[in-house]
Amino acid sequence: MSSLFGRSLLQDADLSAEEMSDLLELSASLREEKRSGRERARLVGKNIALVFEKASTRTRSAFDVAAHDQGAHTTLFSPQDTHIGEKESVADYARVMGRMFDGIQFRGHAHSDVEALAAHSGVPVWNGLTDDWHPSQALADLLTMRDHSSRPLRDTVVTYCGDARNNVANSLLVSAAIMGMDVRLAAPAALQPAESVRSVADRLASTSGARITITDDVHAAVRDADFLYTDVWVSMGESEEIWAERIELLMPYQVNADLVRATGVPSTKFLHCLPAFHNLETGVGRAINERFGYEALEVTDEVFESSASIVFDQAENRLHTTKALLVATLGAALG
Repeated sequence: MSSLFGRSLLQDADLSAEEMSDLLELSASLREEKRSGRERARLVGKNIALVFEKASTRTRSAFDVAAHDQGAHTTLFSPQDTHIGEKESVADYARVMGRMFDGIQFRGHAHSDVEALAAHSGVPVWNGLTDDWHPSQALADLLTMRDHSSRPLRDTVVTYCGDARNNVANSLLVSAAIMGMDVRLAAPAALQPAESVRSVADRLASTSGARITITDDVHAAVRDADFLYTDVWVSMGESEEIWAERIELLMPYQVNADLVRATGVPSTKFLHCLPAFHNLETGVGRAINERFGYEALEVTDEVFESSASIVFDQAENRLHTTKALLVATLGAALG
């Protein structure tokens, strides 16, 4: 892991297949240390800034707990505390933060902001999510698939269904391409990945041997899939007109029991980065039900609560892969 020391992770393509594999191995090792009570702190004396332009549950928890488990201190900058680009340029902000902290996690909007932080801070910067990429999520996705497959990742099939023009789908596509997987994205043409993202994935696949499929035919895409993955379709703050258009466009891509059966694989597992709108126990879920009559959106409660669902293993793995990333880029080698 010495090749990652002092480096940033801004997008999935920053890692080679070997580095990604090493991070997954380290994640599993650190997970076992924690579970067995044998964890050794490798980040004592390190100070880490957690900068959030966008609120978070799993990303904040993963970075905070990972850092504290390894002996580091964290300082939270909430959306109310962060005014990058308003009162201070990103470059100036980065140069201040780099003199006070050993590493910076950034979760925000513009990918150019996390790039500027890395360019000017002089310390490792980790992308906790931008509009374009979500590499810390993709590492947890890969670890979870590795955990739940009897075959190497390169021999497994993962199909993402729904809105595939977002950061989660982008990172899944590129990280799976790096690892040589059979990765398929099923989405309406208007919600398929941008050409710039496809070109990155295609370039990586030409080296790794990955098989990439991007289609609007969801039933063809899920055939033989070991894993089905989806993400939310709508966000609070978007207009009702956008909700109506998005839901009508994406309802054929809902992960339900019929779609799971359509894989033809009895052991197919279900992935979701969370939160999920699978019932009426959220404000968004109730609002959708009142306006459109649906009890679930991207995944039904039947699938979400089934034995096929490994979403909470996936959520926990955010902690272990984040910890591996911190140790690899900031800490001492395993010994």
